[in-house]
Amino acid sequence: MEETAMKIYNRIFIIVAAAALMLACKNEQPLEMSVDSKEITIGPDGGVRTVKVTASQKWVATTAVPWITVSPANGVGSADCKVLIDSALVDSREAIVRISSVDGEFRKDFKVKQEGYKYELTLDNQDVVIPSYEDLDKRVFTVKVKSNFGFTVDLPKEIEWLEMEKPHFSFDDRVARPRNVAIRFKYDVNFKEEGRSTEIKFIPVNPSFSIAKNEVLSITQSPAETIEIGVKGDSLAVLAIGRTLGMLASWDTSEKLENWNGITVWKTKDERNGRVKSAEFTMFKTTEPIPYQVKYLTEAEELFFYGNSNTFLLGDLDCGQHICELKKLRKLTIGAYGLNALHEDFKNLTNLEYLNLESNNFQTIPSILNEETFPKLTALILNANTRYTVSDLSNDTRQNIGGFSDEEGFPVRLLTWDNLDTLRLSANHIQGKLPTDEEMAEILASRKGAARYWRSSDQNIKDSIAFENNFFDENDVPMVLPETDFFAINLNKLYGELPKWLLYHPKLDLWFPDLLVWSQEGRAKDGNKAGFSNAPTNLNYYYDIFVNKKYNPKNTTEE
Repeated sequence: MEETAMKIYNRIFIIVAAAALMLACKNEQPLEMSVDSKEITIGPDGGVRTVKVTASQKWVATTAVPWITVSPANGVGSADCKVLIDSALVDSREAIVRISSVDGEFRKDFKVKQEGYKYELTLDNQDVVIPSYEDLDKRVFTVKVKSNFGFTVDLPKEIEWLEMEKPHFSFDDRVARPRNVAIRFKYDVNFKEEGRSTEIKFIPVNPSFSIAKNEVLSITQSPAETIEIGVKGDSLAVLAIGRTLGMLASWDTSEKLENWNGITVWKTKDERNGRVKSAEFTMFKTTEPIPYQVKYLTEAEELFFYGNSNTFLLGDLDCGQHICELKKLRKLTIGAYGLNALHEDFKNLTNLEYLNLESNNFQTIPSILNEETFPKLTALILNANTRYTVSDLSNDTRQNIGGFSDEEGFPVRLLTWDNLDTLRLSANHIQGKLPTDEEMAEILASRKGAARYWRSSDQNIKDSIAFENNFFDENDVPMVLPETDFFAINLNKLYGELPKWLLYHPKLDLWFPDLLVWSQEGRAKDGNKAGFSNAPTNLNYYYDIFVNKKYNPKNTTEE
């Protein structure tokens, strides 16, 4: 028993002694710390690198810069550390990463060197090709620009068919990392049979920067679609016009052109046979002039454009130059389109006999509309050119209200247009007084070479009065609009007295004067209330002069 206890004791002693020996040996081992890299070199985009840390004790990784992160940042013994490096700025940079023992007695350093970005501007697409035609909402393209310097877009001023939308970003000239921005461009339809192109440069805001790369944007637009003059060309042109206008309705192209709704073709034995004689385009939505394809309808005598949506909201818009090439046109309607001007080439349509420009946005009557330019014109319709209904012009501050509100008084120049049988100026904002008889006589004398007055011998009069009636021989009634069967100036803001040239016009009873002449409304800008002070209650005075005129109830407002 005693011998056994002694054996156990000896064994315990041996184990304790061995442990003590091992501990002593361990304490005597030197501490270790090392890293497998002395320097890391990386590009401006940054990234991740791995450094192996070897240590025999606790350690911690530190750096004095915010653009370097070490993970793990501390540990015991060996570890693979991920060194995360942010993207750089323009300048190159470097920093020290230190691996040290907790007590700071031991340490190992390695250097991180990073290249800076060069000043560069690059494009995702340097060569952009756009079609000659697209729908308005698709007539855009986007270019992505990557740059680390401020720039402006140098779009040549002479390039009117291209426009840069206002960007939703701004670049200053500070040192910065490259940024990606999208620049959006809008373009017009190419009406020409030749393609066109331009280059856009990006100009540094700070000219002192040394630019390593600055790419140039090249834009090329395809030529216009070629349409051959002829029956087939007319079909293509009509379809293209409808498409470009955004018409709600379309045509059944399986049918012959002559069966298309609103289309009339010539039925002749010459080269006109089957060509478009007249065409109607209605219920559409556009913010642009009449499409260029209209120029291919070279045999058209009548064209009708009517019903553009939200016309009163449109800004500057004219009819476009291409319809002005159709010199065979006799009748033209561009109504409710949104026009506030006519193209300067409109003067080329000298064969017009009928012109309807109602329900547009004109502030003044276009000066191009005159007797000298359009000697064959017999009907001029300009009613309802108002953007807004304004009762009192003296108490309204809105601009661009339309309705010839910029006219200085009544447009007298239209009253000397002898060939007109129809002149409609109703429902506009025309204001002021009608020219007096004396004023009208002077105007006629200056424009016609001599003052003109109605006389009993005139054909328009002599069949309507008794032979012995000398009213016109004894009174100077200026001969104004002698051929006019339809004259309408109602629902304007005219005031003052009605002159004799109007009260005693030989065709007054055809004009429905109670409704279409006397009736005015609202107030003019000068505060005068609209309405004629001497407006007659009936036409008895008139028939007292024109005693032989056959009384026709249809010529009055009384049914």
